Amino acid sequence: MNISVIIPVYNEEQKIVQTIQAVRKRGRERIGEILVVDADSTDRTVERAQSVGASVVDASQKGRAAQMNYGAQQSQYEILYFLHGDTLPPPGFAKKIIHALRKGIDAGCFQLDFDRNHWLLSFYGWCTQFDINAFRFGDQSLFVHRDVFFTINGFHEDHLVMEDNEIVRRIKKRHVFAILDDTVITSARSYQRVGIVKLQLVFVFIYLLYFLGVEQEYLVSLKHIFLE
Repeated sequence: MNISVIIPVYNEEQKIVQTIQAVRKRGRERIGEILVVDADSTDRTVERAQSVGASVVDASQKGRAAQMNYGAQQSQYEILYFLHGDTLPPPGFAKKIIHALRKGIDAGCFQLDFDRNHWLLSFYGWCTQFDINAFRFGDQSLFVHRDVFFTINGFHEDHLVMEDNEIVRRIKKRHVFAILDDTVITSARSYQRVGIVKLQLVFVFIYLLYFLGVEQEYLVSLKHIFLE
């Protein structure tokens, strides 16, 4: 069993090299390919990803769900691992994913930590150890057997936000999902820019509106208003 690592990106030149290098070093021989799915970045993301040996493909449309689906369609291997461009997988992650699937787990994620030391961020990360759907988001990364992913028709491309939480809910309805013990390390840059409390309150507000049935376009507009 080998892994296709799929990294959706847009203007990720500052972090992408570090992420790809971590994937190679910590996944070693179990990494069959690294696919960086670009959505017309205007910086040096593509150049930098290619400089460290990743394969870069141009997404047919912009949006993380569409980019990840496109990456999955272009991939070759049995296990799909979706990783954000500013997130580092844990040491030995590839072997741990393969071990989980061989035990009968169909999909799963890691727990979360941040690259900044702050008690509130540590608390947010601590919450991700619990099997509660409200704590499942894309920063934690997602591994899934290829057959499972295509059986459920991948990510919902009409979801411009909450696509990561939504797919986990669908997976859990029919398949075995697990939260592994190790942690990914994700960038806290958005929290630093917006404010740790403010950003988390925005996320909670959008999460609640999503489950009240508010349209995606409105959720996206709220995100832009509060975060830009």
